[in-house]
Amino acid sequence: MKISELEAGQGNVEIEAEVTDLGAVREFSKFGRVGKVSSVTIKDDSGQMQLTLWDEQTEMLKVGNKIKVTNGYVKEWQGEKQLNVGRQGTIEVLK
Repeated sequence: MKISELEAGQGNVEIEAEVTDLGAVREFSKFGRVGKVSSVTIKDDSGQMQLTLWDEQTEMLKVGNKIKVTNGYVKEWQGEKQLNVGRQGTIEVLK
């Protein structure tokens, strides 16, 4: 699957891409729990988009990493498509 093919509302997304930019990590509090969230920019030969990272995921990626997202889902936020990895999905850094 390619970035250009992803649509808001789509689930079970499997994609390989490269990390091109890291956003700032922000802390939040929800339901009495403190967490961390950040967005990174990923790209492939078809385009680029934001990948949202949660908690320990916010520490795992660096610019230039090639990654594989398995069982991700696409949401739309402020008019932009964003790839998310929920509890069921994984992010793997490829060698």
